[in-house]
Amino acid sequence: MSVWDDLVGQDRVVEQLSAAARAARATVAAGRTAGAPAEPGANASLMTHAWLFTGPPGAGQTTAARAFAAALQCTSPDLELGGTPGCGFCEGCHTVLSGSHADVKYVRTDGLSIGVGDMRDLVLRAASYPTGGRWSVILVDAAHRLTEAAANALLKGVEEPSPRTVWLLCAPSVQDVLPTIRSRCRLLVLRTPSAEAVADMLVRRDGVDPGPAHAAALAGQGDIERSRRLAVDEQARARRAEVLRIPLEVADVGGCLAAAQRLVDTAKADAEALAETQDAKETDDLKAAYGASEGSRAPRGMAGAVKELEKRQKSRATRTRRETLNTALLDLLGFYRDVLALQFGSAGPLANEDHRQTLDRIASAGPAESTLRRIEAVLACREALDRNVDPLLAVEAMTLALRAG
Repeated sequence: MSVWDDLVGQDRVVEQLSAAARAARATVAAGRTAGAPAEPGANASLMTHAWLFTGPPGAGQTTAARAFAAALQCTSPDLELGGTPGCGFCEGCHTVLSGSHADVKYVRTDGLSIGVGDMRDLVLRAASYPTGGRWSVILVDAAHRLTEAAANALLKGVEEPSPRTVWLLCAPSVQDVLPTIRSRCRLLVLRTPSAEAVADMLVRRDGVDPGPAHAAALAGQGDIERSRRLAVDEQARARRAEVLRIPLEVADVGGCLAAAQRLVDTAKADAEALAETQDAKETDDLKAAYGASEGSRAPRGMAGAVKELEKRQKSRATRTRRETLNTALLDLLGFYRDVLALQFGSAGPLANEDHRQTLDRIASAGPAESTLRRIEAVLACREALDRNVDPLLAVEAMTLALRAG
């Protein structure tokens, strides 16, 4: 299976990246053999040292960047016969996709931001040539989480790149990246994949029946991973159903407050579940790395390392709570968008067709103006959470606004 097969509904992006990977291979070949001609049809201008992948949530920015990294390191013998880089089977592709390639560095964060220390280390690494003789690739997932100091450090690396270094940055939109950085990157905008394309992927790769696959694709609203979870995870479907009951539960103040508390408690439970499975193991692994044993004195430097780890774990828990709440709010937005579509008589597909009875009930209970105000209330809640407003207060304000209509 080609590395490009993971990109759902992104034919234009695949075409651009494939062409760039061919041009990159021609550049490497010309560099190894002085005066060697470029591959037929390969245009060196198609390749650049910095790329910015943007698009709506779940469209596959990181998937596209990872596929491009694999194509740059592809060693398939078919390339000599004009094959497309990114076969998915060679050692280069396999090690990149598994995260073990020596010349591909993934930058991720479980917390709320990427610090300047991490970015300075990457800039230093970017100044060196790849060990395998092809490309040194640095993939920054969630580049919008860079702190101001980290973004300025990244700018130095992008401004003065090594001849064989490629930066791949992923962010929700161009506006989430510093203008000085995005002006030095080639922009690739992924679009929201169609429900049909996502459903086809669920049938082919996950073995989901066509009916449930289509329903999950609609409910996922273009988010591929969200659609997959809804298709294969019963708990995810149960939580979505619980969220979509909220419009029926806000008839009085007590119902509003109860619904808000339930949403926040669910987000907290998710964060605690993650902590139970990861935090203890991370702490034990860290202590083992320092050679600590039970009942003995802590080795020098371990206390500071444990404190730093606890700080990262706390940040990860906060991010998990926010992401759980954000998923619930996106489900609510999709619900009220469907309500608005019904009120205006739209004939398009509904994301929540499996809750058609509830949609009809809410649509007939009030005018479209009320639905628009409810949509604005959900959006205002998301903005409040981004500003670090207490989650319970933000969600309670939203549910009370949903009741007022």
